[in-house]
Amino acid sequence: MAFVRSYSSASSGMGVAAECKETFLQLQRKKAHRYVIFKIDEKGKEVVVEKWGAVTESFDDFMGSLPETDCRYAIYDFDFVTEENCQKSKIFFIAWSPSVSRIRSKMLYATSKQQFRRELDGVHYEIQATDPSELDIEILRDRAH
Repeated sequence: MAFVRSYSSASSGMGVAAECKETFLQLQRKKAHRYVIFKIDEKGKEVVVEKWGAVTESFDDFMGSLPETDCRYAIYDFDFVTEENCQKSKIFFIAWSPSVSRIRSKMLYATSKQQFRRELDGVHYEIQATDPSELDIEILRDRAH
């Protein structure tokens, strides 16, 4: 019998499934994923991994994985080359909250965000987006430089 460790957030009562941290570490240390999308399981009252993208997937694949009408958290591993021709990587935490999503969902994600974000040690930048135009590849590129 396997036990799943869950961390609880004092502000929202929302826990974080152990698989979230494990999947994040696979992305961060082993470069096993290009992105990870997390959702709040309201029945289980915890943040869980919804989907991850292979290293070969593009930013467009990532954007296509975000729901148009519901909130999500996401981690994106952005690779780029500096002006000095060095290969670099920056990890972005994205709070996706479309303007058309339910008010309850927006509130739940907003109150749980900081606790969940603290569990992911090693994120370089954070972006709050309500629309695809706020989450363009150029925005990531500008922030990373």
